[in-house]
Amino acid sequence: MSALTVCRRAPWNKRLQANLRRCSAVSGRLRVNGVDLFYERVGRGDHALLLLPGALGSARTDFGPQLKCLDQKRFTVVACDPRGYGRSRPPERDFPPDFYERDARDAVALMKLLGLGSFSLLGWSDGGIAALIAAARNPDRVRRLVVWGSNAYVTQQDLDLYAAVRDVSRWSPRMKAPMEEMYGARLFARTWEAWVDSIAQFARRPQGSICVDLLPLISCPTLVVHGEKDPMVPSFHAHFLLQHIAGSRLHLMPEGKHNLHLRFSSQFNQLVQDFLQE
Repeated sequence: MSALTVCRRAPWNKRLQANLRRCSAVSGRLRVNGVDLFYERVGRGDHALLLLPGALGSARTDFGPQLKCLDQKRFTVVACDPRGYGRSRPPERDFPPDFYERDARDAVALMKLLGLGSFSLLGWSDGGIAALIAAARNPDRVRRLVVWGSNAYVTQQDLDLYAAVRDVSRWSPRMKAPMEEMYGARLFARTWEAWVDSIAQFARRPQGSICVDLLPLISCPTLVVHGEKDPMVPSFHAHFLLQHIAGSRLHLMPEGKHNLHLRFSSQFNQLVQDFLQE
């Protein structure tokens, strides 16, 4: 996303539906911490993965190429819709001060209920923040961590970027379509505005912290991926994660933008699989 454009999410189309059916996909809802969370599950590998989507995102809008193409002999891949997003409604989404912590708790609880007590986390954007928190809070459960398009704190520069895209009427029809299909135009606009407004609460904290204090608690091998043309998350956020997560590594994608895992899905998937199998 940028002041003029917003990252494109993948539409949930019939071709993708057919592909997932061939992959023996299972989907459903589980009661997690008082709400019903929707999830997709593919593969039967020994290494379980949980994919956490970005703001207002879902398994289907944010992770089509991963659900389809990650090695399902080696991995059991789960992607979920966080509470209030996608098909994990009701309730409608709200943004209390601990909403990232809440998403992290929900993610870990979901995997426990699925019988996948040990797993790796892949988190994009907001999902990456929740993944950082989950890894810090659950070192005995999280095997490996991959995050991209994520930040541990908020600056005025970040707030300015978000404010510039707050009004969805300025988005192109192509960019709005997946979200309006999922939420309807009014609910999408209202929820997105609420998300943008909610980020200001972190800017008022010391250092603008979302989870800065938790980064030293992350002990699992961690891969930070960053698109060098990401217009929404400045590169200093990726370097901050590298500096504050012990033993982490940073992979830069020169042509990558915020949705690099969709735009360059083959390269991204291979990078992730190589890291997870080390």
